[in-house]
Amino acid sequence: MSTSLFLRWQRCRTLGLVLLAMTTCCCTGNAQGGSNNETTPEKPAATEVTLLFGGDLMQHEPQIKAAHRADGTYDYSDVFAYMAPEIQKADLAIANFEVTLGGPPYKGYPQFCAPDEYLQAAIDAGFDILTTCNNHSVDTRARGLDRTITMMDSLGVKHLGTYRNEQERAAQYPFIIECNDIRICLLNYTYGTNGIPVPKPYIVNLIDTAVIARDIVKAKALNPDVIICMPHWGDEYVLLPNKSQRDLANWLFAHGVDHIIGGHPHVVEPIEVRDGQQLLAYSLGNFVSNQSRPNTDGGTMVRMTLRKENGTTTLKDCGYNLYWVSRPVTSGLKNYRVLPSSFPDEKLNATERTKRDTYLRNTRDLFSKHNKGISEYFIK
Repeated sequence: MSTSLFLRWQRCRTLGLVLLAMTTCCCTGNAQGGSNNETTPEKPAATEVTLLFGGDLMQHEPQIKAAHRADGTYDYSDVFAYMAPEIQKADLAIANFEVTLGGPPYKGYPQFCAPDEYLQAAIDAGFDILTTCNNHSVDTRARGLDRTITMMDSLGVKHLGTYRNEQERAAQYPFIIECNDIRICLLNYTYGTNGIPVPKPYIVNLIDTAVIARDIVKAKALNPDVIICMPHWGDEYVLLPNKSQRDLANWLFAHGVDHIIGGHPHVVEPIEVRDGQQLLAYSLGNFVSNQSRPNTDGGTMVRMTLRKENGTTTLKDCGYNLYWVSRPVTSGLKNYRVLPSSFPDEKLNATERTKRDTYLRNTRDLFSKHNKGISEYFIK
């Protein structure tokens, strides 16, 4: 685990799983002892937390081959290198891990099984929390479901969306994390699992409003300051949300969800802020993939700052940045690279510049027509 990630992980403590952890989070004061007259410091009048959401972390066969090294290991450091500084700035960075870690043999589409090094690279880049509930959750059946959870636990990254059994889900979900004295609840659901049955007793959170309603009630009982839902929904390669997405978004807001960050279509879809306080991103697109269809070779990350003052938590500000994925077939380099929109032109070849500019132009045109209450920011 990188030093910066470890330090941020120490600040952001997961609650609700272990009673001792809850007690520790609530205790302050001088650990070395001292006078009996010492008092517990008052909590600050206002606190803030910055969250960053990334899109789908995909892993197609060409990506696996590009990362393969002569000694049999896999190196993904180049993939995340240019985005890592921005990811690591956030108090909490979250993305959708859309592969399984079922162990070798590794494979890409249509049933993903990625090397363990891919997970480690995502952690090193700065992602603190990964959602595992998507249409590829059961690509490698029970082995992949179990091993993905085991690997994430062993490497210390927080995760939600899939569980070994109902008891594990009941103990760990809704997911609650506290950061800078702000309690955040995360929910994660998928529309399906590509027709592959979920092996019993494993649990993959499916979009079912009866189940979600019960989860929201349970979440509210845990006294979060904010509830954020991350649904895996929509139509692949379609730039606008469908009726089901719009209806479910309205239903989630009506039942007490504060913000919605969606994924699955493999292209970005519009982002809006309702009443200045409810952030809705229908799809962030791919964070990295080998897809080359129009609009699939890039994505967006959404950053939001929550402010808590006098017991009330509000959306202080939010914004999005755009990035583009350079593939070896275009760059001539060995590995894939996720590049911010501000990446210098002179460091790209002519073909890369053309492809990058096409993606940025199409996305900005879409957002200029359909986004509401949110603006683009640039990674320096």
